[in-house]
Amino acid sequence: MERVKAAGRENGRTEGGLRIGIDVGGTFTDLVAIDGIGPLRRCKVFSTPEDPSRAVLAGLEQLLGATDTDAGTSTDDGGTQAAGKISGLRAGASIVHGSTIATNAVLERKGARTALVATRGFRDLLTLGRQDRPDLFDFESRRPEPLASEELSFEVSGRVDHAGVELEPLDEGDLPGLIGRLRSAAAESVAVCLLFSFARPGHEASVGRALREAGFHVSLSSEVLPEFREYERASTTALNAYVGPILDRYLGHLEERLPSGTLRIMLSNGGSAGVEAARREAVRSILSGPAAGVVGALRVARAAGNERILSFDMGGTSTDVALLDGGVPFTSEGEIAGLPVRVPMVDIHTVGAGGGSIARVDAGGALRVGPESAGAAPGPVCYGRGGKQPAVTDANVVLGRLPPDRFLAGALALDADAALAALAELGREAGLETRGLKEADLARRAALGVVRVANARMERALREISAERGRDPEDFTLVSFGGAGGLHACDLARALGIRRVLVPPSASVLSAFGMLAADVLKDYVQTVMQPGDAALAKVEAVAAGLEERGRSEVAADGIGSDRISLRRELDVRYEGQAFEVAVPLSPDFVGLFHAEHERLYGHSDPAAPVQVVNVRVRAIGRVEPPPLEEQAEGAEGKAPVELDRRPVVLGQRPGSEATLDVREAPVLEHGALRPGNRLAGPAIVVSTDTTLYLGPSDRARVDGYRNLLIEVGTEP
Repeated sequence: MERVKAAGRENGRTEGGLRIGIDVGGTFTDLVAIDGIGPLRRCKVFSTPEDPSRAVLAGLEQLLGATDTDAGTSTDDGGTQAAGKISGLRAGASIVHGSTIATNAVLERKGARTALVATRGFRDLLTLGRQDRPDLFDFESRRPEPLASEELSFEVSGRVDHAGVELEPLDEGDLPGLIGRLRSAAAESVAVCLLFSFARPGHEASVGRALREAGFHVSLSSEVLPEFREYERASTTALNAYVGPILDRYLGHLEERLPSGTLRIMLSNGGSAGVEAARREAVRSILSGPAAGVVGALRVARAAGNERILSFDMGGTSTDVALLDGGVPFTSEGEIAGLPVRVPMVDIHTVGAGGGSIARVDAGGALRVGPESAGAAPGPVCYGRGGKQPAVTDANVVLGRLPPDRFLAGALALDADAALAALAELGREAGLETRGLKEADLARRAALGVVRVANARMERALREISAERGRDPEDFTLVSFGGAGGLHACDLARALGIRRVLVPPSASVLSAFGMLAADVLKDYVQTVMQPGDAALAKVEAVAAGLEERGRSEVAADGIGSDRISLRRELDVRYEGQAFEVAVPLSPDFVGLFHAEHERLYGHSDPAAPVQVVNVRVRAIGRVEPPPLEEQAEGAEGKAPVELDRRPVVLGQRPGSEATLDVREAPVLEHGALRPGNRLAGPAIVVSTDTTLYLGPSDRARVDGYRNLLIEVGTEP
């Protein structure tokens, strides 16, 4: 990144142009800021899982206090925050915040005590779910426990049919008794999901009004997801109710320290929304951090002339991957912890493999890596924060690929001896010890195993979103980011046959950068269930209503009408099919459906009747992304200055499994590289907050945006 100037009036600019992106991860909290058209500054602090806002507020104080240098990194874990507003931050600034608060609440089952209110006869909706099972051949397979248990599931009278015709009126005289039962059960939040409420929401509205007046946090399925398929609608609404109070309290805590109107929330669909919208529909922020990473990856790749990319985001706790072919991929059929969540989101695949993933030997003697993570506390052994179990970061230290004295720009000196001892013990547990083998070599052999196992998990994830979907990974550029990504990107590309890797200068904080590039997005859906030959007028009318709502809500977020655009889609299927295909809403939508069905599944039947299931509208408020300054590539003949040279374990020598291939490799500073510089592996490139490892046959060039463009060789 460019060197930065002091924030605020000291650098001659007003705070009105200050924009900040914040990504809270399992190990680190990343922050980036830009003031007007000035240079980007960045900051990385340890996350504080017990109270994530502590790290956010500490990072803001550090970021805004930076003067004439990279804001860099800090080992501060948050500390005790003083009361009052954040210094250096005034009204007019804009903060976009992505958080794992909602995600972790579900994964750890630490959300609000949630009740379900359903139509009489349907109180077991969440328990019954669908007839599929997570693992077809696992006789002990168990469904995840519903978020609303049996004792917290209640019923109300009233019934409407699939067309919205009232068959039985709601008896509002029963509501006081329902409120009493909810209080007796100590429910904090209530999900209301009545049958066919997407067609006639009046019954839900009446129940919701009474419960809100009684003081409950309430989520109505007709507001959260007015779409058919009652189980998925109920699951999504229950998730919203489960995480809503948690996110509400967290945002309230942050707002106490921030100027009014400053904070926005990153959503899972790759856009951002105001705090009140995020409070109402907390479920839409569940995968916000990874979504921002995809947005950031597309931004830097497009500037470098790449439209077809595989994004590879390896952090401390997990790895997120996505395939982008000219745009951000979306899906509305995701899940979290085995629970369906039917809201539009960036199509991302996540695996529990990161720098903090713990390595262990299982009962059968096999080496395992992850999904358990050392996180920020205690962290990998080399952090010196109390960790006892070796992690992927420890393995990279032992292999010489992560210089211990240059981690986080030297702010945290890694304990290489402790990492070596932990990996040596792992090697003994794995049966790698042989007579006469030195302790260091035992640790290195174990470290190679850890890296290979971690790489195998991440390689499978990349194959799942590419080759297993009929896309050849060789046709794409791998965009590597996240704090740990650069240490593994070239090896993964080599295994997949990918020949090009792009590593941006903002790699470690690209998700936070992506939040500054994210547009304001609002997604709307309405089930219509119309026959295709007579649907156009009906769906046009429904879409017009959704568009009017979209324009109004995006404008309320401060977006001018000249920057608002709308996209309309239909979910269409052949009559009798179970699932739908999305096509643009146009007079020829039926023909478009047949063509898309042919493309996806290899066949179509133009003579068969079709049915329009849902109308979808996306309202887009365009936000000016942070500028990416391009410089002329004028350093072709200048060799990069080496900081030093160090031994690096490349692998095992061919033909000799017992002999390690150790070579001297230069250590280079990314901040000192200039456009046009060329690098040859093996080499290590360090920056303030991440490290890149080039294999012996890899070659890299620094482009005008200071990206490292790597041509991946065949030698591991």
